[in-house]
Amino acid sequence: MEKVKEWPLIKQIRQSVGLQRFMLLCGLVIMVLFLLCALFAPQLAPYGFSQTKADGVSFVPQSAPGEGHLLGTTVGGLDVLSRVIWGSRTALLAIIISVVASLFLGTFLGLVAGYFGGWFDRIMVMIADAVYSFPSLLLAIVLAIMLNANGGSVMGGIMSAGISITVVFVPQYLRVVRSEVMKIKNEAYVDSAKAIGASTSRIIFRHVLRNSTRTLPVIITMNAAEAILTLAGLGFLGLGIEPSAASEWGYDLNRAISDVTAGIWWTAVFPGLAIVIVVIGITLLGEGLNDLADPRLRLRKKPTPFTKEATK
Repeated sequence: MEKVKEWPLIKQIRQSVGLQRFMLLCGLVIMVLFLLCALFAPQLAPYGFSQTKADGVSFVPQSAPGEGHLLGTTVGGLDVLSRVIWGSRTALLAIIISVVASLFLGTFLGLVAGYFGGWFDRIMVMIADAVYSFPSLLLAIVLAIMLNANGGSVMGGIMSAGISITVVFVPQYLRVVRSEVMKIKNEAYVDSAKAIGASTSRIIFRHVLRNSTRTLPVIITMNAAEAILTLAGLGFLGLGIEPSAASEWGYDLNRAISDVTAGIWWTAVFPGLAIVIVVIGITLLGEGLNDLADPRLRLRKKPTPFTKEATK
């Protein structure tokens, strides 16, 4: 039981109080539901993401939410609930590809640039500044057009969206890790490791890396939320994943524009709510972790005469 209390998220929740705990718990609950929907989409969704008929009977297009279709159907006769559930799997895959790729690439480049400096550091900083000078969505659009020129399998679409998002995120990890490494490499324990003859690779990956990534969990949550918004933006513009290959919330919003003007609200509201709720959940989780990571924002419980701490 004591070991369970030291698990990462459980430890953070036990350390939090008040608003911090509320944000962490709300964000955690939303993220757990999102992950369950993504992982068990085939079991949870009543129909396939591109299914338009069941038992030989075609679905009625644009039917209102009711008994047969809890969230209604689209103009093409697709079940909205199934599209929303399957869309969570697409969003999760895009988050994993973009965040993991940018995390490893940006951390490695920031580590090398910050530790060695010199011409490599100047080039990396210059490239990062150049990427920052472009609007992130515009850059993702250009890259998505280039990467998805041959069109439309599900993995091809997810990879193109993930890679385009990765290019936008890499400079963030690079700058954060580089800044931390430049401070850490002058610490006494690094000089001691050099004095006893430790190899450069051991110093970098054993001593410097472990102490330069403390703020990365907060950045990961921020980038996960941004990845969903960027993927939705690409899908809304028709640059994401082919609708016949996978369900994607941004594409569904694009197809629902004409429905809204005709008073058919359910084809736009539910995919939009899915995006908003997941982004809010990730943001709440990230803000809660940020408060706990910053000593200036961390709140601690004050022991009272009736608490265990006061009676010890």
